[in-house]
Amino acid sequence: MLKTDKERVIAELAERLKETETLVVTDYRGLTTSDLAELRAQLRKHGASFSIVKNTLAKRAAEEAGATNLLELFEGPTAIAFLESDGDPIGVAKVLGDTAKATKILSIRGGVLQGSEVRADQIAEIAKLPPEEVLRAQLVGAIAAAPTAIVGLFTAPLRDVVGVLDARIKQLESQDQ
Repeated sequence: MLKTDKERVIAELAERLKETETLVVTDYRGLTTSDLAELRAQLRKHGASFSIVKNTLAKRAAEEAGATNLLELFEGPTAIAFLESDGDPIGVAKVLGDTAKATKILSIRGGVLQGSEVRADQIAEIAKLPPEEVLRAQLVGAIAAAPTAIVGLFTAPLRDVVGVLDARIKQLESQDQ
């Protein structure tokens, strides 16, 4: 690779590292070309791209971008899943985790989640979360449950009074007969 090409790649990678708030660094050693193509297709569905990077260039780009926390992750064959701003981090974590389990080859090293450094075990925990739509539905359910509970609390005394009155009426009716 020519020096100008290397400088261009470093500049592009440094820019991506600066702009991307969420990324996952993996070791792809042993994955076939078809495995990589399938993985890329699945990641694209969740708003992520998957790039294989040369460690020396990645380290220089990380230093240039001020992302020195990533330097230790760039050892051995390295690929980075870059999440777009509108991507689904849970979906990306699930795809990478499922691929790691299925192939027993891909390994997750760590990454950055919305600007904060995350370890491989934390990414595995993120992968266990339900999909974004389910989380939203659970949130809406929790929000809707609060007013329902409040209405129930306010109507309970009235319901009790009605029940007591009804029982007293039945008691009085049975005494009259």
